[in-house]
Amino acid sequence: MKKPIKKSWMIVSALTIGMAVLTPLQAGATSVEPTNGVTVQIEQQITGTIKSVHGDGINLKGRDGKNYYISFYKFSEEQLEQMNLVEGQEITVEGGVVEDYSDFFTFDVYKKYLPKEVTKEDLTKLEKMFNDVKKLEKELSNEMTEKELDKKFEEIGKIYEDMFKITKSYIVANWQPQTFEEYIEEFGFSEKNIIIAENDKKELKAIYEEWVKLEKDGQEEEANEKMEKFHKILNPYFEELYPDLTFEEYMEHFDLVDIPAETLAKLKTIYEDARKAEKDDNTDLLNKLYGEFYEIIGQFTKPQTFDEYMADYEFEVSEADSKQLKQLYEEILKLDKKEDQVKVEEKWEAFYTILEPYFEANREILISASKLTINGQEYLPQ
Repeated sequence: MKKPIKKSWMIVSALTIGMAVLTPLQAGATSVEPTNGVTVQIEQQITGTIKSVHGDGINLKGRDGKNYYISFYKFSEEQLEQMNLVEGQEITVEGGVVEDYSDFFTFDVYKKYLPKEVTKEDLTKLEKMFNDVKKLEKELSNEMTEKELDKKFEEIGKIYEDMFKITKSYIVANWQPQTFEEYIEEFGFSEKNIIIAENDKKELKAIYEEWVKLEKDGQEEEANEKMEKFHKILNPYFEELYPDLTFEEYMEHFDLVDIPAETLAKLKTIYEDARKAEKDDNTDLLNKLYGEFYEIIGQFTKPQTFDEYMADYEFEVSEADSKQLKQLYEEILKLDKKEDQVKVEEKWEAFYTILEPYFEANREILISASKLTINGQEYLPQ
């Protein structure tokens, strides 16, 4: 499995939407040095080609040859739709450098998506809690043990729960629920010509309207129970909408070599048992069966060649490093077959030690956009 390039962890939740307000561009701004060692202006102009689009951000290849991640959190959803950003498009961006992905997310952006009725007193409470979360996020590190990380995540989650307790009454007061017909249409049953029986539809509508009333009254536990009942009635229709893959269909996803017929038969039995465990909500058994399934699969999976493996990276390595990397990679494949995991990990560590300078040199510079120009059309945050 390819080792991921390290990126700072950032909470994404329904409570954390949006980004910061407009900061005026600074003439003659000072410079900072991000963690990848590339010195850039605090506010600078970048022209480049979009490599990929991610809703509220893009990966950009600058004319200067550097890689950038551009955040558009300061801009509204309407503006993003108007921009119609696509891969291969050349754009010019002005914005400020941040050191971490979590730095894109500020309280000004968070509160932009809150109902306007939130009082100053509650905004003050929310801002303090928000800053507490940011502080805890900064304390997260790869050197932490799993137990330490779990504790931090638990602390962060608790604060978000407390924030939601403050905002929920405002959100519910502004909530305009869909009609039952609009809600059920979004599941896509009609697109597959799946007809819900009239008696089921009648019961679903009654439950949905009860759920809306309970949500508005703040009776969360009772509302959740109603929604569970709602989905229980829909389950047979979901099964029709998303039928299980047959074993043969599932196996088409794997590129296996030299797998004996008796092993294939064993895999089919495990797969069918796993499907049953899933229907029975037996999570422990399901995980056990899939663990066994993929352990067997791993013995017959055709490994990538060194060249195929390295093709995933955009950068090229030197001839000398490539030679060392190829030798390590081939040794890893041999060790994998012998299941010598300790040596495998040691080899991977040596492999990525060689690659680390390339990761650093090609690491994205993070920019929070304050202005965007596409084909002469300028956009400023609203």
